[in-house]
Amino acid sequence: MYLRKGAGPRVVTLPDGTQMSRADLPPAGTTRWVARRKEAVVRGVQAGLIDRGEAIDRYDLSEEELEGWEQAMTAHGTNGLKTTLLQKYRQS
Repeated sequence: MYLRKGAGPRVVTLPDGTQMSRADLPPAGTTRWVARRKEAVVRGVQAGLIDRGEAIDRYDLSEEELEGWEQAMTAHGTNGLKTTLLQKYRQS
């Protein structure tokens, strides 16, 4: 798989020591969001792999939606991004 060189780094090291590349991000235009894909976008934005504005444009997200994902992941980890557990985590 060949990736076009874009702005920013191609590979970043995450706080847990793993490396993440642009190939680990979901494809542009993704419409079915599972927790693992949401996590990849949030981790990519937080690590500086992808710019916040680029993520919003690339995945057709709203600023509030991305911010909600970040808050849920910070508070509850990957489980906070699962829609089946959304109501449970909103109560706490």
